[in-house]
Amino acid sequence: MKVILSVEAVRFPLTGIGRYSYELARGLMASDDVEDLKLLSGLRFLPTLPVAQSHSSAQHGLKRLVQGSGFLTGIYQRGMPLLRALTLRAMGDHIYHSPNFFLPPFPGAKIATFHDLSAFKWSECYDPVKVRFLKKELLKTLKNSDALITDSEYTRRELADFSGWPLEKIHAVPLASSPEFFPRTSIEVKAVLEKYRLRYHGYTLYVGTIEPRKNLVRLLDAYGRLPLAMRQRWPLVFSGYRGWRSEDVHRRIDQAEKQGWAHYLGFLPADELPELYAGARLFVFPSLYEGFGLPVLEAMSSGVPVVCSNSSSLPEVVGAAALMSDPNDVVGLSENLEIGLQDDLWRKRAILAGLARANGFSWHQCVNSTIKVYRSFQ
Repeated sequence: MKVILSVEAVRFPLTGIGRYSYELARGLMASDDVEDLKLLSGLRFLPTLPVAQSHSSAQHGLKRLVQGSGFLTGIYQRGMPLLRALTLRAMGDHIYHSPNFFLPPFPGAKIATFHDLSAFKWSECYDPVKVRFLKKELLKTLKNSDALITDSEYTRRELADFSGWPLEKIHAVPLASSPEFFPRTSIEVKAVLEKYRLRYHGYTLYVGTIEPRKNLVRLLDAYGRLPLAMRQRWPLVFSGYRGWRSEDVHRRIDQAEKQGWAHYLGFLPADELPELYAGARLFVFPSLYEGFGLPVLEAMSSGVPVVCSNSSSLPEVVGAAALMSDPNDVVGLSENLEIGLQDDLWRKRAILAGLARANGFSWHQCVNSTIKVYRSFQ
């Protein structure tokens, strides 16, 4: 089969969609089922699979400028699809797969991956300019796709209910954690932890974008209910890109830092994240809404117990391996955090259960399941 895969999301900052695009591309490149794979970024085909940069670039700065301007976004919305259509006009014998919602005009079979419906379900958590752009493009994709892929069964059914698409044309293909996420000794993580002045198993970790949908103000409220000595012994560490409307969270983190029980590390290079995960005593992910929740899987793969919310797709990912509570329940979250930090019996069970659970997901399975979707168009 012949496939065109968009790899535009493989860039700084490397989000879950970028990781998915990268791993999918890598798997398709190694597959005997794909006779011709073309990697599209912008308006050009790339000779090799890109690697996300660790730091912001001029191109990223330009992207942020466009996203923040309704006028520039409008120009991009009108112009880019037409230019891509010209690039792809003679390639109708390929299958076009977009791992990031958006589909350009294309003469052949078109597949798009929907990671979530947050632009519609949680639009108040996004920049209004971005929401308008996302809604328009996502509705266009629903109209023009030949098949859809989601990261979870939860999103598959949510998308069917929202769009009216038949379930048989929507395929749930779970993600996975990458091979570099595994348990490590204190010696193996020493260099990264010393760089950020952290102790091995001496902190609770959150990894993800700092934005309203991640429910981080309630997390700080819940952590603040723990005894001060416990918070100072195991401070709450945040790693992630500064998202929209994150000012309140950062103000709260600053206050907690002055009391010695929180740290914001910023957006870490991808090659440091496995050590940061493996060095944590506990991983917490209280998100209000997720299409999958890749960080919880990465934490379990790293041998770290998980406390998370019971919202959306997260129960589907963690199974019985994590402590869960309603994302609006500050008291329940605080109680789970205390168990996660202090109950050694639960911690041992959670580590083993988390490793077993994470082993049930693999990028190999993800790639093979995606290829099965492609085959339906041969």
